[in-house]
Amino acid sequence: MPPTVQETTISDEELRNFDLKALVIKGGDYTIFPDVQYPPLESFEHQDPGKNADPTMASLFNGATKIEKVTPKLGSIIHGLQLTELTDQQKNDLALLVATRGVVFFKSQKITPYEFVEFGKYFGPLHVHNAFGHPPHFPEISTIYYDRKSSVLQEQFRHYRSSDAWHTDISFEEQPGSLSLLKIDTIPPSGGGDTMFADGYAAYDKLTPKMQAIVDGLTVMHTGDYHRKLAAAKGTTIRRPFVDHEHPLVRTHPLTGMKSLYLSPIFASHIVGLSKHESDAILTMLNNHVVGGHDFQVRYHWNEDDVAVWDNRCTIHNAVVDYFDEGLRHGYRVTPQGERPYFDPKSKSRRQMEQEKAKQAL
Repeated sequence: MPPTVQETTISDEELRNFDLKALVIKGGDYTIFPDVQYPPLESFEHQDPGKNADPTMASLFNGATKIEKVTPKLGSIIHGLQLTELTDQQKNDLALLVATRGVVFFKSQKITPYEFVEFGKYFGPLHVHNAFGHPPHFPEISTIYYDRKSSVLQEQFRHYRSSDAWHTDISFEEQPGSLSLLKIDTIPPSGGGDTMFADGYAAYDKLTPKMQAIVDGLTVMHTGDYHRKLAAAKGTTIRRPFVDHEHPLVRTHPLTGMKSLYLSPIFASHIVGLSKHESDAILTMLNNHVVGGHDFQVRYHWNEDDVAVWDNRCTIHNAVVDYFDEGLRHGYRVTPQGERPYFDPKSKSRRQMEQEKAKQAL
């Protein structure tokens, strides 16, 4: 199992009741960047709770007051359920629903940071980031914080377009994130700070059969250079060295068995075995394919205390940075690690599976 790094400077009761939003109101940006070193991550066998799901996901559908689709294929919104009250079966079914729908949103969630961490652990060991800032006492949490005093971020994103930073979380690790869970509890008064999601299944399906044949079986080197540069700009410590890892460009999802385009542009260095010219051409084409793929995207407009749960194995996401003049945006994210990405040549696309299912129904 990956190591757990935990500060123990407050009592268990204080930890359970720790309120990050109150910390923001009291003192602003609480994010810390400890000058410490973490041990290397160790490989582990991932046990995906979605494998214990009911194929009908009845526990979720029967428990919620309403489940609505954001688009026909990507994104669902669940009303009437609190994450803190989900049974293990509902968590299993949630894992399968997220693998199927890509991203699931929960409204009006009353959940503390401690409960958020404990909930995330159900889906896998939580990643402790190599360099990202975190709250006191919660190294597993990545802080999402911006106010008008965040001068480093203002400079970093002054000429930044949101289309420049599509990614899947921690794809530079040997065992990247399976899911990610993000709670936003404070948004600027005039809005902004939406999150974009793209459907990896549909992105693959939208390629022509000849292009699918080209990308099937290719592998990409993923690096932590993006975070190295951020740490250098902030003058903060890299607490665990970034190690490059090679992952398939098209990966097979272990729960659905479907092919998904596994694209993480800010972490993808090059396609292994191709010249720089060839690699850049393919990766640029695929990046433009996702950026321009509005028919397989969702742009989610946050309300305070919304929680998003997405599957990094079949979605690509991106933050919309349009709120720097608008005020405070705050939230926090945890990312359970999953299996090492793999490509099964016998796996099928979602379109193929749907066509076969339709034929069987005749």
